Amino acid sequence: MDDDDILQLPADTLAALAEFQSERDAKVKEFENLKTKAENDFENGSGKLSMDLFGEDWNASQFWYTDDTARLLAQQLLKDATDESAIAVVSAPSVYVALRNILAENQSTIKPTLCLLEYDRRFEVVGADFEFYDFQQPLRLSSSLKGKFDRIICDPPFLSEDCQTKTALTARYLAKAWETQAEQDLRFISCTGERMESHIVRIYAKIGVKTTTFEPEHSKGLGNEFRCYSNFECDSWRWRSS
Repeated sequence: MDDDDILQLPADTLAALAEFQSERDAKVKEFENLKTKAENDFENGSGKLSMDLFGEDWNASQFWYTDDTARLLAQQLLKDATDESAIAVVSAPSVYVALRNILAENQSTIKPTLCLLEYDRRFEVVGADFEFYDFQQPLRLSSSLKGKFDRIICDPPFLSEDCQTKTALTARYLAKAWETQAEQDLRFISCTGERMESHIVRIYAKIGVKTTTFEPEHSKGLGNEFRCYSNFECDSWRWRSS
């Protein structure tokens, strides 16, 4: 076949493809560098990470919080924490990143144990804090995590009772305590859609979870009304009146 017979793409299309390839290669290289630095930078609390590196996959129901929302939630998880505290972040990587960044900003502060339970393996760049998690298999977790955590935040990826219930099973497995008057032993937050309210209040009734006045915001907006549910009140929110 002669070269003249080969279908050629327009020059502007070729240029666009070349630009896309270049950007993709740059992202791959950036992630390789992050993996190399992860153990040193994140395990000792130094170094900061940006969610801008992680594009959202809407098909996987990934919607990152705004920096302000992620930081506020992280601050509530860190409130009154000690070196003995353990914080589990279930399907909410932007909150994990905020936690790491806050701790990096204050290197002389406490250093609680952190664990990010996440399906997206791109977040393996955070090193030993990463724990692969699939809500479809809510109890397929390391036995070392059972009953370990006194602070937990969950953001189930899907607005279905099945997903919410399975995530609750995970939270129960992770929790240090699971009682109505457990606030001193368990600081719990769940962020999900408003239409899941009755189900959330029911499945977490044992630990006294209620709808709060705080409304989480997402960096690229979200069509569904979102709510924050918690078993405690604080300076950032109160429980909503019935």
